[in-house]
Amino acid sequence: MHIVVCIKQVPNTTQVRINPETNTLMRDGVESIINPFDENALEAALVLKEQHKAKVTVISMGPPQAEGMLREALARGADDVLLLSDRAFAGSDTWATSYALAQGVNSLAEKADLVLFGKQAIDGDTAQVGPGVAEHLGIPVIAFVRKIEVQGDKLVVERVFEDGYDRIETTLPVALTILKETNVPRMASLSGRMKAKKARIKIASAERIKARPECLGLRGSPTRVVQIFTPPRKSGGIKIDGADPQAAAQMVIGKLREGKII
Repeated sequence: MHIVVCIKQVPNTTQVRINPETNTLMRDGVESIINPFDENALEAALVLKEQHKAKVTVISMGPPQAEGMLREALARGADDVLLLSDRAFAGSDTWATSYALAQGVNSLAEKADLVLFGKQAIDGDTAQVGPGVAEHLGIPVIAFVRKIEVQGDKLVVERVFEDGYDRIETTLPVALTILKETNVPRMASLSGRMKAKKARIKIASAERIKARPECLGLRGSPTRVVQIFTPPRKSGGIKIDGADPQAAAQMVIGKLREGKII
């Protein structure tokens, strides 16, 4: 089994700056980490590797400094990594990002049987990239997975809802988005870090993965961030004394009428 895990580099700070021209995050000079949900996806892949002798490849799209994040993935136990890095990717929305990652998965020498993602990224919170990549790859996707079992040539997973869960059986290939409750990500061993430090990180350009230029970056992004703003703070509201229920009810009705709510 060949498992591909897509991970993202996200800012490790609340002091995020926005490019006023593109309305995208400015990442230069900001400390970055592996998206926490993607760590759970990586851990799920490593557990399957240990149980079923799978191969784990980690892919990320980002600037050259994302190499450090991929070395961390190698240190934890990934077998191979690939960084998609090209100025053509700059400004990509979730559709363009999904397309580029799918092209990266297709460029691998060995076909992917299972493609894993974290539930969502903490900087965008869209939860769109995992399903988007699956669509570009032409494979099914199961979101919000908390448990994975391999049964022969099939997978049985638990997909979580607010009031319960589904138990789903599926064939490979398939894409899954992993919940944080699935596992606790491991720490890298000293020997793993030493090995990862010496590893050569493979970097692929848009041309290398045979991506169409018109599908990348701002040019290939069908969505635009028109405006970014901080929501106004909520006021403390109005407190109504309920000692006299009838008077209190009349006051509530009066305030609703005053605000033209009723």
